[in-house]
Amino acid sequence: MSFEGSYLGAADRISRQAIMECKICWTPYDPTEGDEFRQIDPGTPFSELPEDWSCPTCSGPKEQFMVLEDPGADALREAARIDAAVANLVTDFTEVFHSRMRGLPLVNKALRVEPVGFTAWQGQILGVLVTPWFMNLVLLPDGEDWSGLKPGEKEVISFPSGEYEFVHNTREMTGGYKACSLFSPMHEFTRQKDATDVARAVMAALFQEEHRAETDRAADIRARREAELSGPPAPSAESQVTTEPSRRAFLTAGLSEKNLG
Repeated sequence: MSFEGSYLGAADRISRQAIMECKICWTPYDPTEGDEFRQIDPGTPFSELPEDWSCPTCSGPKEQFMVLEDPGADALREAARIDAAVANLVTDFTEVFHSRMRGLPLVNKALRVEPVGFTAWQGQILGVLVTPWFMNLVLLPDGEDWSGLKPGEKEVISFPSGEYEFVHNTREMTGGYKACSLFSPMHEFTRQKDATDVARAVMAALFQEEHRAETDRAADIRARREAELSGPPAPSAESQVTTEPSRRAFLTAGLSEKNLG
């Protein structure tokens, strides 16, 4: 990633790996080397240099450096794309909290809406959404149009650790998305950190193949789906209560109890 003109403090437009160059004398700053003259340790990104740092050759100000090379540019662009999609999800569910959920017994007042571990996965964006009333695995589109998803429709999606059932839904800002319920309600979490620690552990366990024998529940999912054909419609992803202790057990592997202890 490069930009016209000088750095001028645009830290959000360069990665931690960016190699910068003084536009006055062409002296480079490479974060892998640091700056021995100013006792800047190797590994210090340009954006974290002291405010009074200047070019060691000509004393040109930091603001007048330009991007020479940025090996982390692609990752920076991907992170920005993911952040934008996830920001819409957070906006939607923050609005749901304020307009419909605040004050309800289902809500854990110690928690807030927070995305955890969202990353690109097979042309989609995957992560965990923590709210005061549920914790869900969430899949967002990455360049696709999911506005045609039918709320309440179910889909089984395979991961290295097993197969999981996601419910389709749509929201105003987010558009179409898919959610797999992990916890609801959230009263067993006493702190935000407890919930986010479990969410991170879920994201790690999801990709561990050694859990597949415990989590391969395709037959159970099919049996439940057949039973639902004559039953009432499934609740929405916003209010869905987890009624499957086995799913919680195999995804979190008791992590909630361990983190809360």
